[in-house]
Amino acid sequence: MTPEAWLTAAVVIAILAGLVLDVASPSVLVFTGVVVLLFAGVIDSSQALAGFSNPAPFTVAALFVLARAVAKTGAIRPYTQGLLGETGHTRRPMLRMLVPTITLSGMMNNIPLVAMMIPEVTSWARRRGSDVAKFLLPLAYGASLGGMMTLIGTSTNLVVAGQMTEAGMEQFAFFELGAIGLPAAILGLIALVALSPRLLAGRTSPAAQIRDEDVRDFSIQMEVVPDGALDGITVDEAGLRHLEGVFLVAIDRRDTVIAPARPDTVLRGGNRLTFVGRVDMVLDLEHLRGLRHAEHRQVSAVRDRSAAYFIVAIGGDSPLVGRTLKESGFRSRYQAAVLAIHRAGHRIDAKLGEVPIHTGDALVLLSDPGFRDRWAGRSDFLLISALDEDIQPAAPGGWLVVGILITVILLAALGIVPILYAALGAAILLIALRILTPDEARRAIDLEVIGVIASAFGLAAAMETSGLAAHISSGLVTLFGALGEAGVLAGVVLATIALTEFVTNNAAALLMFPIAVSSAQAAGVDPRGMAVAVAIAASACFLTPLGYQTNTMVYGPGGYRIADYLRVGAPLTLIVFGLVVWLVPVIYGL
Repeated sequence: MTPEAWLTAAVVIAILAGLVLDVASPSVLVFTGVVVLLFAGVIDSSQALAGFSNPAPFTVAALFVLARAVAKTGAIRPYTQGLLGETGHTRRPMLRMLVPTITLSGMMNNIPLVAMMIPEVTSWARRRGSDVAKFLLPLAYGASLGGMMTLIGTSTNLVVAGQMTEAGMEQFAFFELGAIGLPAAILGLIALVALSPRLLAGRTSPAAQIRDEDVRDFSIQMEVVPDGALDGITVDEAGLRHLEGVFLVAIDRRDTVIAPARPDTVLRGGNRLTFVGRVDMVLDLEHLRGLRHAEHRQVSAVRDRSAAYFIVAIGGDSPLVGRTLKESGFRSRYQAAVLAIHRAGHRIDAKLGEVPIHTGDALVLLSDPGFRDRWAGRSDFLLISALDEDIQPAAPGGWLVVGILITVILLAALGIVPILYAALGAAILLIALRILTPDEARRAIDLEVIGVIASAFGLAAAMETSGLAAHISSGLVTLFGALGEAGVLAGVVLATIALTEFVTNNAAALLMFPIAVSSAQAAGVDPRGMAVAVAIAASACFLTPLGYQTNTMVYGPGGYRIADYLRVGAPLTLIVFGLVVWLVPVIYGL
């Protein structure tokens, strides 16, 4: 390889390592890599900035705005309110949930769709006394399957279409991916309905644990009021030994910790008492004279009857990741008190303010009802779900938004105008009609996704210009060439699926596209089929909670473990792999 190819390979490896180790956000890592290659002379400025003039990131941004309008107005709520029904055990309501989810995911970006569906499904499960853990992971996977069917189903498809334009190829037709995506969605639907109820049978969500009076799974810290009714008396005299739903486990006197707390232990003003038990009993504890919440300054601001509990899920690009609650100034920044942290379904027993936040953590918060409106759509929380209230009423304009969405789909599907024009026009119209405010439209755009897409075009250009893509593709042809053209295709698909589980699906598509095209040219086959294979395979993120945003969104609220993703996701991965390797040669004549 040339020195430029070696340098590009080193940059790509460094970016991949940074993504896996989560040392910085994906957009920062990819953009930094592109800048390094620009300064090294591997690419010029026009190549480095090609993504910022490509239609793909702007189309994705406009579709985020459209999806936000759908969520705000509850435009599809009439179709989802009764979709689960009130009869059947698990498979029947799951089928009723997945069919419209897969269908709708082909028409709009699947990330806001899942964010909109989670509270709907959670509310249904709460009313029916069912555990939402049986439904959230299939919901996320169903949305990913549906996104494979159309050009706008997921941002990954638009990314690959944008790369095709850069490579001088005609981009996908609106329904072209459906030739493979539709069979994958149908078989995936069958697999989810047949297998996931059994595979997720033992999983319990945090929301269900809260309802279970026998489960003591949340830590709550209270404080003895100085000179109050409990100051100077024993635990037994204070009546703290036989509380309903909670149990006193430790007393923190700053200079020493008494654990377990004994009945004859004397309470002193300022002592922090750690209770383990039901979150919904915390307000009763606050009613005890002489006792207040350890976060009383924050809780007192939301202690009236309108106080609400929320579960929030932490995404990989949240500013909280890697920082403790204390370091982030959580209380003052978010006007909310953290009552518990769940990690892979387990309670965190350490002092909450000193626990570093991880991607996928679920935080149980107490705040005012306006908390969700203030922080919905921002990167701080990937999901905000209320624990103790029904779904919020929809804003007006739902039918109008449905009409705009259908118009965008028809204009793009019939080729009347490019998808970029249709999506941008729709976004501007939504603001002009005051369905969304300019600030809401701005916050609807996931700048992390846009940054990765725009920056990675320069990285892909470096791989092609330096010869790295051709070198890797020749290696794939040599390795899998003995199996024929289908073997080369299988190698590209396997590499894309493996890559998308550790980095973002958009980054995987952008990195694999030049390799796939070079492999097609080296094998003497149609590069269009390889582009389709990369688009479909990059969306097959089923094996880890961090492979795709929708996987992370359900991780904490569902109380899932990584093993759950492997068990449920493995059959779906095999289905997608088998269909791509079989149908791409049939359709594109490889």
